[in-house]
Amino acid sequence: MPTQHFETIKIDVTPEGACTLLLNRPKVHNAFDEFMIEDITNALQQLQADEAVRVLCIKGAGASFCAGANLNWMKRTAEYAQEENYRDALRMANMMYSLYSFPKPTVAVVHGAVYGGGVGLIACCDIVLAESSTVFSLSEVKLGLIPAVIGPYVVNAMGTRSAKRYILTGERFDASAACRSGLVHESTDAELLAESEAEIMRELLSCGPNAQKVAKSLVIEKFSPSMGEEIQKHTSGLISKIRASEEGKEGVGAFLDKRSPAWRKH
Repeated sequence: MPTQHFETIKIDVTPEGACTLLLNRPKVHNAFDEFMIEDITNALQQLQADEAVRVLCIKGAGASFCAGANLNWMKRTAEYAQEENYRDALRMANMMYSLYSFPKPTVAVVHGAVYGGGVGLIACCDIVLAESSTVFSLSEVKLGLIPAVIGPYVVNAMGTRSAKRYILTGERFDASAACRSGLVHESTDAELLAESEAEIMRELLSCGPNAQKVAKSLVIEKFSPSMGEEIQKHTSGLISKIRASEEGKEGVGAFLDKRSPAWRKH
């Protein structure tokens, strides 16, 4: 189990090897900032090497799983030059790839709001369980931005056509739609979610850990699109340009000022 203290997440490992990584910023609906990104990345590196960890489950404390980008982080990135935006995006891209390529089974158990980067997180996981009242959104285009570093994982999880709908509209969608798209594997009522989680964890822990590791590597390396360094750099470059663009600055500025962006005519 990691000995490092994390400010934005909590880690717990059972004697059986079931590890819970809890996003622990409930007052801001576990919204991302650079500190949470660093904590998750460091934790994944440590848990990957920990032989006591067999399965990783990601959950969110409080009312939501993850509501996307933190407001204060958005304010800071709005002032960044393009090169600084690129480095910032690359750190998030590295976190997403660390989760996607994590050599042990990963499960996301979600509720409340799952927006933006939160959708990216669950798209990187092997199995996703959702409370039936969960609401999802890839709302970046409403801010004049794009879901760049999470995009490849979202498309991989949902398929091209479903991903295009939700990426291009920025609309909210429910757990049933998330299941139909492939983003979520199972949706259940709140009172049954813990039981579903426990059942999945039991099934995963009943399997050979080395067989799981090799099988997951086979799927990622041979049957899935490349998510390696080249695509991380490409998507980080795209979002850094969009953030620095006139439209990107207008969209984020309008959101922070609580007004409609210039392109919205109604």
